[in-house]
Amino acid sequence: MNLSQYTKEFSYNIRLALPIITGMLGHTIVSIVDNIMVGKLGPAELAAVSLGNSFVFIAMSLGIGFSTAITPLVAEADGKKNIEEGRSAFHHGLYLCTILGVILFGIIYFSKPLISFMGQPEHVVTLAKPYLDIVAFSLIPLIMFQAYKQFADGMSETKYSMWATILGNITNVVLNYLFIYGIWIFPELGIVGAAVGTIASRFVMLGYMHYMMNKRKKFHPFFKGFSLQEIKREVNLKIIKLGTPSAMQMFFEVALFTGAIWLSGRLGTTSQAANQVALSLASFTFMFAMGLGVAAMIRVGNQKGLGDFHKLRLVAFSIFLLATILEIAFAIIFLVFHEQLPTIFVDLKDVANYTENLEVVTIAAQLLLVAAVFQISDGLQVVVLGALRGLQDVKIPMYITFVAYWVIGFPISIYLGIFTSLGATGIWIGLLAGLTAAAVFLFIRFNNETKKLINQVES
Repeated sequence: MNLSQYTKEFSYNIRLALPIITGMLGHTIVSIVDNIMVGKLGPAELAAVSLGNSFVFIAMSLGIGFSTAITPLVAEADGKKNIEEGRSAFHHGLYLCTILGVILFGIIYFSKPLISFMGQPEHVVTLAKPYLDIVAFSLIPLIMFQAYKQFADGMSETKYSMWATILGNITNVVLNYLFIYGIWIFPELGIVGAAVGTIASRFVMLGYMHYMMNKRKKFHPFFKGFSLQEIKREVNLKIIKLGTPSAMQMFFEVALFTGAIWLSGRLGTTSQAANQVALSLASFTFMFAMGLGVAAMIRVGNQKGLGDFHKLRLVAFSIFLLATILEIAFAIIFLVFHEQLPTIFVDLKDVANYTENLEVVTIAAQLLLVAAVFQISDGLQVVVLGALRGLQDVKIPMYITFVAYWVIGFPISIYLGIFTSLGATGIWIGLLAGLTAAAVFLFIRFNNETKKLINQVES
């Protein structure tokens, strides 16, 4: 195939992925807004939010990763025009996501004392604990929202979650402003105010998603007849078998970045705050590739339902190419503006914290140079992973991500970050190594598996 056959798929891929990207950017912007607003309070407060979110992000990765099992099942059913299969995937997925949200909140709530034993600065731990309680509870509405989102994505209706996230983001910004700084009649809650904004925004997203989808005639057959009596063990097991490896894939990556936060915390408050600044910026650009990864999951799932594996490879490789081009563009932005971007997150006019804030900016600028390189690896691995989920191939990719992140990446982060003079930059070089290994191994897996499917059909 020539290049034009891949590039002509770009316009459809972008139209499908753009609402997903916008919605995912909304999630990231919630975090960035929290970081910017909290960062104005001081480095200790920013480090505390980073520490609290590190726990929540691990649980969130499990919930969001698990919910992705709904999309390929619905996309395949949509490709076959089988309403009953799609309805069953939605109902069982929502049921399981609700239970998982409650379980994850309970785990975080009762494991909170562990923060005190992680070698983090004591004043940062004290600030983080009340923030963590509230944000942990917000996992319940967030993971329920994910069930609605993944179902709608599987039906190629990606705009609903986009608008839900935009509305949630507006809610978060307004409440953050009022509660962090104590504006008008509202109490000044500091970083707890940021947590209030986060939990409110996630309930707004869930409510909007249910209301708008329930109004649409297209979705009426899928919303009818939900009852616990109709929940079947075999369907639950099918989703669990798909969702658990997907959850672990996402967990391994998020835990790798969380490990980087904890390692940075051992180096000091400024290193941890700088890590959070660089991670916020890298997460923002990563959402573009992640949105394309969901588009790959939807389109590959549709083609699997149709049984057209030549077309399946064509659409998948077109998305891989598009993601790579996009991430190269972001890498260039990071290289050019690596010194300017971190200044958004700190107040260099704050005389009392000027020295610490300047150190945060200096360290974060160095981290962005490494992030510029791993943008490309990170983008490629997430779109290939999305395509593999569309194939419902999740077990082997789970092992691949574990080896890439925890056998290759994290040991390098520990050695370079703790035992050499590279410090936080060394930690991020380890991240680069793990993400590059994942991208290479997952691409080989997808290429081999799709060739096998074509050979099976043609033989």
